[in-house]
Amino acid sequence: MKGIILAGGTGSRLYPLTKVTNKHLLPVYDKPMICYPLDTLVSAGIDDILIVSGRGHVGHFLELLGSGSEMGIRLSYEIQEGAGGIAEALGLANRWSDGDDIAVILGDNIFEDKIKESVNSFDSGAKIFLKSVADPQRFGVAEVDGDRIIGIEEKPKAPKSDLAVTGLYLYENSVFDIIKTLKPSGRGELEITDVNNAYVGKEQMKFSVLDGFWSDAGTFESLLRAGMMVKESREKRN
Repeated sequence: MKGIILAGGTGSRLYPLTKVTNKHLLPVYDKPMICYPLDTLVSAGIDDILIVSGRGHVGHFLELLGSGSEMGIRLSYEIQEGAGGIAEALGLANRWSDGDDIAVILGDNIFEDKIKESVNSFDSGAKIFLKSVADPQRFGVAEVDGDRIIGIEEKPKAPKSDLAVTGLYLYENSVFDIIKTLKPSGRGELEITDVNNAYVGKEQMKFSVLDGFWSDAGTFESLLRAGMMVKESREKRN
């Protein structure tokens, strides 16, 4: 399985911090934000990873991370020309994936849980990782019936559960065929929720509920919370 980190976007919710840099290069406690999703993939045994970013900052990622050789991995880079959505950014990895299954993680998502077991046992379809949250209306929300996902609703006003869909996904390579069939949403983007619901509709979507902390870091509040969570986790281990 190969890994993809999606680190594009304008970071407008973190302006002016993002006026001269990509939000995924901002610090979360003691490391640049992108180092956390990178660690999640590497600790799962994934050593061939693509970073997708915008034109203005891809060189900054290269300067920070290089080829990956110092970490014993191989890093590649791809440019997303516009803000066309998560699914569009994922679609840019089609040729690079070379038919392999893929683990996809958003560059502003920070996870305490390890996913190595899920990666090793993945065999078909898709898998998402859910987390119980106090404010599910901010996220894509999964409706679950036993061990099945019935549907996923993006930022619902009346959520059907408190299970947020985190920014971590496992897909078989057929995901690129699904992306080719998508139409832009009302905000002009190709939505990852539409990709996931395609697998739900085919009854090929699996899920796990995370035990440890999870946070995105795309707002001032969540960036601060993520840093505090990392700090507290480190102190517990020490």
